[in-house]
Amino acid sequence: MSIQPGEKLVFGAPSTLSDRLTHYCPGCHHGIGTRLVAEVLEEFGCIKETIGVASVGCSVFTYNYIVADWVEAAHGRACATATGVKRARPDRMVFTYQGDGDLAAIGFNESVQAANRGEHITVIFVNNTIYGMTGGQMAPTSLIGQKTTTSPRGRNPKKEGAPLRMAELLAPLDGVAFSARCAMDSVAHVNAAKRAIRKAFDVQRQNLGFGFVELLSGCPTNLHMDPLSANRRVREEMIPYFPLGVFKDVTANEKAGA
Repeated sequence: MSIQPGEKLVFGAPSTLSDRLTHYCPGCHHGIGTRLVAEVLEEFGCIKETIGVASVGCSVFTYNYIVADWVEAAHGRACATATGVKRARPDRMVFTYQGDGDLAAIGFNESVQAANRGEHITVIFVNNTIYGMTGGQMAPTSLIGQKTTTSPRGRNPKKEGAPLRMAELLAPLDGVAFSARCAMDSVAHVNAAKRAIRKAFDVQRQNLGFGFVELLSGCPTNLHMDPLSANRRVREEMIPYFPLGVFKDVTANEKAGA
């Protein structure tokens, strides 16, 4: 973008974000999540020392957009792969970018075990309550009554159990340094999400443990909604079940005890 004489640039793309069109559907919040990660990495000035681990799902092509070194993991194995990368290169900033099917279903054990061990990695978890890339199947986070291709009558808690609240589930583990849930349906929520992502990377920089941020997202395509309705669903249906907030922050505890 060229700036003309007398003009002032007030908003632009971070240098850590590639200048290309994305594959995300119109109204999908993955683009926002990707940008927030790119902005934080730019502000830390660590992009050349960063290694991302791409998961399987709609998030898989994030490696096309964030200008860092990348490793692509098998389905559900992003946290395990990131563990190996970080242990081999402890000098690198290592993060995963995962969806709910990848992290909370097939990758549930890898995610919990990495968190419990306190691996010094950062995990960005995009929760849109559905399998987006593979046709709209029920996810571990699908809401009660939510109709999907594999729950056409709606999720029944007596058969499929209740949706997993991953941020609360991981927070009590000793290895977790930071766990938070944010949303991407409004400017205020996006700003809060960026602060949480920054903190999750910061605890890695300080070698404090596992950093986790859950981002509530819309999926207009698989939920058969227009983008505005998908945003409204995040606010009116998802947030009441998945409350926003910080569930663990060891740096806050350290400050309180200082």
